Amino acid sequence: MIELSNITRHFQVGDQEVRALDGVDLHIPAGDYVSVMGPSGSGKSTLLNMLGLLDRPTGGTYLLEGRDVTTLDEHEQAQTRRERIGFVFQAFHLVPYLTAKENIELPLVLGGVAPEERQKRVATALEELGISNRGDHRPEELSGGQRQRVAIARATVTHPAILLADEPTGNLDRRSTADVMERLERLWRGGLTLIVVTHDPEIGNRARRCVRMVDGRIESDEPGRAPE
Repeated sequence: MIELSNITRHFQVGDQEVRALDGVDLHIPAGDYVSVMGPSGSGKSTLLNMLGLLDRPTGGTYLLEGRDVTTLDEHEQAQTRRERIGFVFQAFHLVPYLTAKENIELPLVLGGVAPEERQKRVATALEELGISNRGDHRPEELSGGQRQRVAIARATVTHPAILLADEPTGNLDRRSTADVMERLERLWRGGLTLIVVTHDPEIGNRARRCVRMVDGRIESDEPGRAPE
């Protein structure tokens, strides 16, 4: 599904060249569950942005489902993101004046999905994430765990092949963290490819594979203890 070959991402800060990614090779088959860990500045978020087509590499090749996505123009990359990739962030990024239902529905509206199909998918997503009774509430009326579940529903309502989660439990208490990870892993067991960036070894070691980065390079790629 994902094949990175000698991916680099370099940029200038003043007169200094920063090598955010420095020759990354990574293969992630469909249905895998991978965590990406490492110290601040190790390249974790840059790698996630690259995988999510939010940034372009300086060099190297990125094959997604056999297609070299580094050659796509901005419109083609945006379409690929919309159809194949879901994102979950630490800060939730929900639209504050929309209800939970409306936040979840938003990518379907942007994707031109018919109203009847939108309503069906939103209802299913709310039920699967255990927040059917919170659909008419705005983000400010939801707990942190509930807001993250809304964000997960919004990210997966388009039925993406890949879910990228950037510190998805960073703003949550221990109980909400366990709940959110269990729900992400349920989606993974359903066939989704799950990639989680985290600074928390307890979260990272839950994955099937634990990739550790240092100075823009992959230092290790080892088995985790993914629940089956």
